[in-house]
Amino acid sequence: MENEWECVVVGGGAAGLSAALVLGRARRRTLVVDAGEQSNRAAAAVGGLLGHDHQPPADLYATGRRELAAYPTVEYRQGVVASGAPDDGGYTLELAGGDTVRARRVLLATGMRYCPPELPGLSELWGTSVFQCPFCHGWEMRDLPLAALATGDEGVHAALMLRGWSDDVVLLTDGPSGLDAEQVDLLTSAKVVVDERRITGLIGEDGQLAAVAFADGDRMPRQGLLVEAPLQQRSPLAEQLGAAGSAGPMSADAIGVDPLHRTNVPTVFAAGDNCTEQPSVAGAMAAGSQAAMIIVQSLLADEFGLPYPPS
Repeated sequence: MENEWECVVVGGGAAGLSAALVLGRARRRTLVVDAGEQSNRAAAAVGGLLGHDHQPPADLYATGRRELAAYPTVEYRQGVVASGAPDDGGYTLELAGGDTVRARRVLLATGMRYCPPELPGLSELWGTSVFQCPFCHGWEMRDLPLAALATGDEGVHAALMLRGWSDDVVLLTDGPSGLDAEQVDLLTSAKVVVDERRITGLIGEDGQLAAVAFADGDRMPRQGLLVEAPLQQRSPLAEQLGAAGSAGPMSADAIGVDPLHRTNVPTVFAAGDNCTEQPSVAGAMAAGSQAAMIIVQSLLADEFGLPYPPS
């Protein structure tokens, strides 16, 4: 049937498109449903991805979709998988708008929602001069006056990470720092200034951070700010399909997977930011590719008795 698929890939970001490419090359009937909610859309460019360094995220995904078009067993649809449920050895997925599809395997590549602090002015600067990953944005922030917003151990780690890109780093704690004497000495030796004043907002100029505003009326010129941004699932689909969560330091509801990208439900897989504690485009692409290879082997096990899981 037209809406019967060997695998439905939910998500059209780095993990989902990478998986669909492998599945297409393996001649597996694959549907990609893409809600277009990739977290790095706010960034001007992808940093540190071999062959695509400095490429805008939208261009990267457009290239991936064009590559999928070469494989007749893969179909790409823009849309949202609103709900899903097990159904007679497979899964029924309801798409927003009313369409229903069935799948023998489901790959969840839905990504995560980043939740930065709620500060006035932050949302306009998010993904450019306010960021969560120094490896993604540090090069663009090199040698600029920077700040990290965090407390305790996380604050020490964030500030010292930034020192790899700039000699001018301030740790902002927005209140009591929670630092002990040893941590203060460590930061001082690294020439990191600690500022405990309350923050009232961020000031931007031409779409870039210009200053941090404090409750005492003062402003500190800064051109880059590293913040903590815990991750949250965008989609309830994992829970609906019975896939268990696995709390970690960056997310309370990451999807739990084994080294083969299988959830606790053997025919539901996950790849990318929704099941990792180290989100990155490169990591998501690798995970999507690996998950697809395992999915193909699981389908071959059903059809021909191929040993599965592979040794």
